[in-house]
Amino acid sequence: MAAKKKPVEELSAEDVALHTLKPAPGSRKKRKRVGRGHGSGMGKTSGRGHKGAGSRSGAKDRARFEGGQMPIHMRLRKLRGPHMKKSMPFEPFRTQTQGVNIGELERRYDAGTEVTPELLAKAGLAQAKDVPVKILAKGTITKPMTVHAHKFSGAAKEAIEAAGGTVVVIES
Repeated sequence: MAAKKKPVEELSAEDVALHTLKPAPGSRKKRKRVGRGHGSGMGKTSGRGHKGAGSRSGAKDRARFEGGQMPIHMRLRKLRGPHMKKSMPFEPFRTQTQGVNIGELERRYDAGTEVTPELLAKAGLAQAKDVPVKILAKGTITKPMTVHAHKFSGAAKEAIEAAGGTVVVIES
């Protein structure tokens, strides 16, 4: 009769050896054997259904096949250019900035405040650490303040300076 299994905590170094190792219960599953008779549940058509493209030999059962629909790698936007990285998908080349409107600066900060990206992050306006901050011109500003950011839109820069404030571009 086989020895009773010990809990993991009680196993000693002698109990654990190459000949005693087994996969965890339920981690291994028998492979599906198709075309082995009606009783198997996968007989006759072997799970391929009746007729149609999927039932034929050489059916497109690749992971990336989308049933004849235009595949995602062909639907994605691409940059212009016939060769090299220019014709790869568009997204890896996109630059990112977090926009902060001057109306938000007016609403949250007092006159004479020195607004920095750290101060904006504390206020919840520009929370991503490694993404440059760009000040945009939506809203109005009347209080003079010094604004430190990586980029400024032309209209935002004019509005801040017109209110008596100063613009400081952070070099990254």
